[in-house]
Order: sequence, then structure tokens, then C-alpha cells
Amino acid sequence: MSATPQQTALEENIERRAPSLPITSAEKANMIIHYYRGEMGRMTSWRDRIDRTTNWAITVVAALLSVSLSTPTSHHGVVLFGMLLVSLLLLIEARRYRFFDVYRARVRKVERHYFAQALYPQAELKPDWAEAIAKSLRNPCFLINYREALFRRIRRNYCWMYLILLIAWALKISTPKLLPDERSADVVFSWREAVENATFGPLPGWSVLAGVLALYAFIFYASMHRASDEGELAHGDVHV
Repeated sequence: MSATPQQTALEENIERRAPSLPITSAEKANMIIHYYRGEMGRMTSWRDRIDRTTNWAITVVAALLSVSLSTPTSHHGVVLFGMLLVSLLLLIEARRYRFFDVYRARVRKVERHYFAQALYPQAELKPDWAEAIAKSLRNPCFLINYREALFRRIRRNYCWMYLILLIAWALKISTPKLLPDERSADVVFSWREAVENATFGPLPGWSVLAGVLALYAFIFYASMHRASDEGELAHGDVHV
């Protein structure tokens, strides 16, 4: 027996009907708990990606330093190559950090406005906290720009790796026993010798030295830069 047009239209309306929204307080609490667990999963996933990039950078620094400083036949360009690889990993990590920051902000809003209120209510918290999360879910957008993410990762982790590479490179070009020609002197005693040792292929030593100084001037500026903490970063000191 074939269905009538009215029955067919009713079935189509049922199929297109949106899922019912939670009404009772128990349903809303259950929904928030499941939502929180989902956001925690996404935040943890992006945090793991950030840590993985940092671990790769540490591994690169350790491996290239062991190669460069273990034998005089190793060129100082190995350390410069390490600076390049660490910079590439830093750029990748800054991009990942922007995604992590979005999910971290959502999780912190739920923790601060819902769970903390359930444990110990405070009247001064904003009652419309869920509106910010709803806006982020409807129209996801980054909370910080790429430059700020880059500066944060340099300030938190990468400044120390760059410092280790700089010390190793300075030691390499200033210690003749670590250079391929195996001169008998222990250290160089003039800037001219150090600049000559910094020669890299067709590039003169002064240009290589200028490039390294420019890179580390940027690293120093990023390490000292302190942007005003806004959003969830303004609440507490435990942040990545």
C-alpha cells in the first residue's frame, strides 16, 4: 500500500527536524559535561602537537651539536643549518599554538564559569559567559595573531635552544682546534680571524656574521616582548 502525500511530507519533516535541545537542568548539565570532555580532547590533541614540535627541535639541536663539536672536520655551517631547522619548527609550532589557544580558551571558560561556580559560587562572575562560547562555536576564529603566537613560543621555549646554538657556533668559529685546518692555537685573538672563520661557501664571513646577529636581535626582542595578557590568560599564571 503506497503512502499518501500527507504521510510522505510528514516523514520528510521528521527527517529534517533538528535534534531536541536540552530543557531540564539535568539535561543541560549532562550536555555541558559531554561538551567539556570533547573540547578537552581537542585541546589535548593540539597540545600534543605543540610538544611534539618542541621535542623535534630539541632533538635537532642535540644531534647537530654532537656532530659539529665532536670533530674538527665538521664545518660550522652544521650549526647554522641547525638554526635554520629550529626556525622552521618554530614557525610550524606558532601556527599550531593558535589552534590550541582557541580550544584552551573554551575549556577555561567552562571551568572558570561553570565548574568553579558549582564548587564555590561567586556573584561577580559574568552571567553571560556561555554567549562567548556559542559565538566561537558558530564562527570559530583565532584569538591571537601569528606574530604574538611566535613571540610566545620563543619566550617560553625556543630562546634557550637558540642560545645554545649561538654558544656552540661562537665556540666553533673562535676555537681553531675545532676547525678543519687544525691550527695549533687554542682560541682566536682578533675579530678578523673570527670573521674569516665564519666564511660559509661563497658568503664572506662578515655577511654570515651580520645574518646571525640580525636573527638573534629578533630572538632577543621576541624574548623580552611582553604583550598584555587578555582573555583567559588574565586569570591565573598556569599557561602554556
